[in-house]
Amino acid sequence: MLLSLLPLAVALVAVGLVISWMLSRGMTLGVWILAGFLVAHGLVHLMFVSPAPASASAPGATEWPFDMSRSWLVTGPGLDVNLVRAVGLALIAATVVAFALAGMATAGLVVPSGSWRTLVAISAVASIALLAFFFNPQLVLGLGIDAVLLAVVLASAWTPATAVG
Repeated sequence: MLLSLLPLAVALVAVGLVISWMLSRGMTLGVWILAGFLVAHGLVHLMFVSPAPASASAPGATEWPFDMSRSWLVTGPGLDVNLVRAVGLALIAATVVAFALAGMATAGLVVPSGSWRTLVAISAVASIALLAFFFNPQLVLGLGIDAVLLAVVLASAWTPATAVG
């Protein structure tokens, strides 16, 4: 199953390298691509509230990884599925909103660029919590994205203030 994610992982690494290259050269397009990537990464988390596609129930199909009722919190310690789902919905909302704000801060739209590091850190931590609570091996790329974003923030490798534009 994880091998099937390899092409997507390679594409994500390539996109990350292109964005990094553009940002290191002060290219405004890199800032806009990063902003769009942050917003898109946040929006992917909405798949937890969307129904599984019909193809996911076909024989031999890969299971839908965005199923909150299969959380280890429900199947392990046996917490109430409604409580776990409520926590999941709160984390989804926090993740989507924080990544949207981080994207706007990246591009300098409405949200002050000075809040970029804080917003990216909050976004990544909320995403990691959500993906950990509802872990499925197919979601490992999301965890990787969040880890890289946290590393960029912690290393102070880039901020919108360093961008030319």
